[in-house]
Amino acid sequence: MKKIASPLFQDLSEAELDTLAVAGHLRTRQFAKHEVIFHAGSCVREIGIVLRGSVHIENLDLWGTKSILSSVGAGQAFAETYAFCGEALMVDAVAAEHCEILFLHTAALTDARIEPALQDKLLRRLLAEGIAVTACDRSSREKLGPLADELEAAGATLHLGEGYLDGLTQDVIFRTPGLRPDVPQLLAAQRQGSTLTSEMEVFFQVCPCHMIAVTGSDGKTTTTTIIVELLKAAGRTVHVGGNIGQPLLCQADDMEPEDWAVLELSSFQLMTMDRSPHIAVVTNLAPNHLDVHKDMAEYVAAKENIFRYQRPGDIAVFNQDNDITRQQAERAVGTVRLFSRRSEPEEGVFLRGEDILCRHNGQEHRIMTTADIRLPGVHNVENYMAAIAAVEGLVPDGIIRDFARTFNGVEHRIELVRTYHGVRYYNDSIASSPSRTIAGLRSFPEQVILIAGGYDKHIPFDVLGPEIVEHVKLLVLCGATAGKIRAAVEQAPGYRLDHPEILEVTPFQRAVEAARDRAQPGDVVTLSPACAAFDQFKNFMERGKTFKA
Repeated sequence: MKKIASPLFQDLSEAELDTLAVAGHLRTRQFAKHEVIFHAGSCVREIGIVLRGSVHIENLDLWGTKSILSSVGAGQAFAETYAFCGEALMVDAVAAEHCEILFLHTAALTDARIEPALQDKLLRRLLAEGIAVTACDRSSREKLGPLADELEAAGATLHLGEGYLDGLTQDVIFRTPGLRPDVPQLLAAQRQGSTLTSEMEVFFQVCPCHMIAVTGSDGKTTTTTIIVELLKAAGRTVHVGGNIGQPLLCQADDMEPEDWAVLELSSFQLMTMDRSPHIAVVTNLAPNHLDVHKDMAEYVAAKENIFRYQRPGDIAVFNQDNDITRQQAERAVGTVRLFSRRSEPEEGVFLRGEDILCRHNGQEHRIMTTADIRLPGVHNVENYMAAIAAVEGLVPDGIIRDFARTFNGVEHRIELVRTYHGVRYYNDSIASSPSRTIAGLRSFPEQVILIAGGYDKHIPFDVLGPEIVEHVKLLVLCGATAGKIRAAVEQAPGYRLDHPEILEVTPFQRAVEAARDRAQPGDVVTLSPACAAFDQFKNFMERGKTFKA
């Protein structure tokens, strides 16, 4: 019997996770309809997880009569011995249809932030079924605090500290997005026969319904949210996951074939994917996350996995105005839909004057005007066009128009926090790259007071410098990249001394205060850092909430 590392199936933020695994004994097997999986009276404790198909749990009474106790579907676990009122109940587990089963016995888990994972229903189910779960975390026990006691009380064993990844010998290891697949410990485990996978990869294998997945450098969350809300408004049942929403693997057994799973996927999640969704959306691509990826080529290749494994009849949506995604469209095997503000593709969504039109099979129709979109900025026009291309044929035009007129956007994305003493304060903490900050700056007709800087992802700021010169009256810099951004501005064409004025202030709270103190009635103060938050915060959400406080 082999060993496995299986996930908690909890998709936490990239900044919080290192790796997540549940380690134990493994065997997989396919069963024909009516074939017995577990015999009544078996005394070996083992857990089965249904990968495909379904299983009937049948009771064997003292007279040999069988009755169906329950049905177990894809994503659900079942035990070889069921206990009721402290007594072991003799049961058969029988294939209700052709199915594939993954069998587990013991488990281990690695995670850089355990608290959310503890809430995961599959983790609790594994612990309840007697799986020996080991939680591995780089943090010390002191740093984990009460969480360590919680996990141990729930039955988990802890493996903490700098060597938390050492000694992985499982046959299957579930990697979380924040951990590269080629770290030495994982490579060593693979050389010894381990198979590397992830929560999202397994979900793609067992998901019973239609899937739409969105990736890109900017606009992923807003585009994903628009797609989700449009499908809901059209009466569809939607399950949201990936970077936003809930861990969907645990919900797979509750999904129906006519449902829709909508996912936001990062390059880290896509790196090792070998399946693609029915509908794939790439919003745009620009240098990002080069602190993790070896180079731009690796970053782009990871993103390409979202459509690489599609089949004829699947749909891939690309930004025709972006050089990289326009080239990717030529490599897509499915039906290509393009969206553009600058041209009119033969198949897709485009802007003609202020009208947003959709062209399909040579026929075009007007969806709405840009004035219908409540969200500011041309980048949000692009987000809507990408979403419309994805849901074409699924959502009526009237629903799209009505939604666009009322949707206020997603938190931390050019979010109007308040107007104070005549000054409008905007939280654009999601802007963790120059391209996203540029889009935010272009959303305002007036010059703004910009708070920027943060964690260094080793991406160039050259393109940001001229935009700051054009759109910013006062630049307040803080964080590790303050010097790099200042240099990009001072070297930009059109820069003159104090145009814009540049302040370097630390820590973050003092930078916000400096912007507030210099603002006059009628000004706009926007937090749009062009950098990740990890130098001072856990993530961009914490940074945004600190700004709003």
